[in-house]
Amino acid sequence: MADESKSINFTIVPDEPTDLARTYANFCSVAHTPFDVTLTFCEVMPLSDRDVREAAKDHVVRAPVRARVVVPVQFVPTLITALQEHMRVFADSYANVGWTKQNPVH
Repeated sequence: MADESKSINFTIVPDEPTDLARTYANFCSVAHTPFDVTLTFCEVMPLSDRDVREAAKDHVVRAPVRARVVVPVQFVPTLITALQEHMRVFADSYANVGWTKQNPVH
């Protein structure tokens, strides 16, 4: 009996709990191994004068980690494509309110 492989198309929909809180982050650090990519999301608050003086000494600003997500390397090209598409739609949708595409921050 021949081994027949079947292809099934489906859509994955997040099954979120109703009480799941959103987490805000305005900074993302990226690291990788040969097997996975780690995205560490932080919240960077405005710096006080004291924070600026301390950062001037050692050139470090500490920011609390809000989430750390590890994905397989094979997932990254799909993630990049999805982000690029969302940015294209976002830019097209909000061009009339003064939003313009900016250079990436590294």
